Amino acid sequence: MAKLSSSRQKAILRKYSRNLKFLMMLASVCLIVFTLPKQAKFSYDIEKGRIWNQKELISPYNFAILKTQQEIENDQKNALASITPIYQLDDDLGNHETDGFKNDLEIKWHNSGINDRQKNRYVTTGSNLLAEIYNRGILNLNPKYQQNAENYPITILNKNVATEKNTAELFTREKALAYCDKSLSAEKGIDKAFLLDLIRNRLQPNLTYDNKLTSRLEREVIDGLSTTRGMVQKGEIIIAKGSVVSDEVYQKLQSFKKAFEDNARINGDRRLVLLGQFLLVGIAITLLMVFLYLFRRDIYDDNRLVSLILLVVTAMLFTLSIAIKLQLPNLYFIPYCIVPIIIRILFDTRLALNIHLLVVLIAGFFVPNSFEFAYFELTAGMVAIYSIKNLIRREQFLISALIITFTYFVSFLGISFIREGSFRNIDWMDFLPFVVSVLLTLLAYPLIYIFEKIFAITSDITLIELTNTNAPLLREMAFSAPGTFQHSLQVANLAENAIYSIGGNALLVRAGALYHDIGKMENPLYFIENQSSGFNPHDKLSYQESAQIIIRHVSKGIEMAHKANLPQIVIDFIRTHHGDTRVDYFYQSFLKNFPEKFIDENTFRYPGPIPFSKEGGVLMLADSVEAASRSLKEPDELSISNLVDRIVKYKLDQNQLKDSNITLKDIETIKTIFKRMLMSIYHVRIDY
Repeated sequence: MAKLSSSRQKAILRKYSRNLKFLMMLASVCLIVFTLPKQAKFSYDIEKGRIWNQKELISPYNFAILKTQQEIENDQKNALASITPIYQLDDDLGNHETDGFKNDLEIKWHNSGINDRQKNRYVTTGSNLLAEIYNRGILNLNPKYQQNAENYPITILNKNVATEKNTAELFTREKALAYCDKSLSAEKGIDKAFLLDLIRNRLQPNLTYDNKLTSRLEREVIDGLSTTRGMVQKGEIIIAKGSVVSDEVYQKLQSFKKAFEDNARINGDRRLVLLGQFLLVGIAITLLMVFLYLFRRDIYDDNRLVSLILLVVTAMLFTLSIAIKLQLPNLYFIPYCIVPIIIRILFDTRLALNIHLLVVLIAGFFVPNSFEFAYFELTAGMVAIYSIKNLIRREQFLISALIITFTYFVSFLGISFIREGSFRNIDWMDFLPFVVSVLLTLLAYPLIYIFEKIFAITSDITLIELTNTNAPLLREMAFSAPGTFQHSLQVANLAENAIYSIGGNALLVRAGALYHDIGKMENPLYFIENQSSGFNPHDKLSYQESAQIIIRHVSKGIEMAHKANLPQIVIDFIRTHHGDTRVDYFYQSFLKNFPEKFIDENTFRYPGPIPFSKEGGVLMLADSVEAASRSLKEPDELSISNLVDRIVKYKLDQNQLKDSNITLKDIETIKTIFKRMLMSIYHVRIDY
């Protein structure tokens, strides 16, 4: 009855787990669709310089031909050139400064040493010069308008009356002072220095640049410019099949695209657009789940991992949607390669490639030039995945970033050559968004760490840190159980080479191998590899007690691993590396010495479970083979070969590998690698 109740409980859990999975899928699809721009999709990809292989395109309605960006910029430049800067005239400044000049002369006259009869002449001469200068006008030249020549035309505004002049006709303060100097030089019997000093202090600009009014006029003239040139009439052929998309035709096609989207936005049924987006995104997410169900059932059955994958996909498409709504200058600023990198590090290459393909396909419906976009991002994503296939060092992230940048650059060159047909016409600033995108891709590193902590996943980066022999547990084992530490290193080398050849996570199996025997640190002398003095503590124990001490290194290792916060995926190696096999030495010794006694075989048997992954199975074989090889008195090619064959056969006969997904072909490969490496370790000469 209890068994039936347990089965029913598991069935209920599976049912609700499946419902939760579908709910997460639906939530992901709805969130993506909700944020995507709701407009009809233009159904043609436009590439300048390509042959139009689609059907003849006839205009369904009248539409205006948009000007190119270059044409708009030229129009704006010409329009701005027609606007003369506005200067406001201060009509009272001349009189004010002339009065000031007279006051200054009156004050300084007594100390000038000049005859008083000359005073009126000085006043008149100075006043006339100031009046003449202020009548013409004094201004400060604006460098903004001196790009083509020193002088430029201006509009002088005096009480809302505009007068057109050129700055060549006016004075700057320096020119006015030079003019006074020249005029006074022609006056006989006048102290030029005295009068010039008084005039200098009274030369101030009476024409002031009105930036606010000038800018307003410039904005008005730019706003009034037309962004179109000419019309395409209804029924007119935009482009015939087989024609080349020239610059002129390209602009017509772009104009038709804009007119189509505007028309769809006004007249289109948003509900149908919403339904179309829901169907497309729904198919993509469904295909992703089908892939997981068929090829990664372990991930599919774990809602925690499914939620992580859906979160990454949804977040990327949500970011794209926000960028479109904010009208980001270039959508290539978005780091699309961050998705395949995160999935590759946390899961595997196939899943990363599959997810990246689906993300790019969905994004392609909402970005301009979908083919170009798909080519850029698919190639870059593939390179990102391939460049970190075997993550061994952290600097591979930087190397990968450089390779992605190079891929973008080559693709950019190729598409630019096709589009422009010229090297000189390439706008290199268009490549800047790709560089920014690659730099943002480096955010994958901290994101992976965050996802690891939130979703309890172990990435290759964490495994790299764990396999550092300076890690606390490994350093402690090297000190307290040096023989076990050396055994673990040899097992790691054997298992890593084997898994690399048959396919699997080499970093994972190395980490598992290094930690699989940490439980031996509790009683290191009870394990033969740590006995150096010839004393064997098992001699004082019964066979049952000895077996239990040996078996306990598994449970003790699990306890120590939990205490050290080792990932569960590494702890599984500690739990399964002996499976549920017997401690045969003590079991056979007991049977030999006490044939009349009954003994429960489970006393001499490890609790299990048996390995349930390819990596776990390889580690079990490597551990047994390496330990057994130490008992060979005179290792040679034959004895090592027989040893490996015997150990592997024993594990197969004991059904220890039935859950490990290891094929017979894999078994032969593993045996060959073990034999070759053991012969190398024991310096066995191979006969040819």
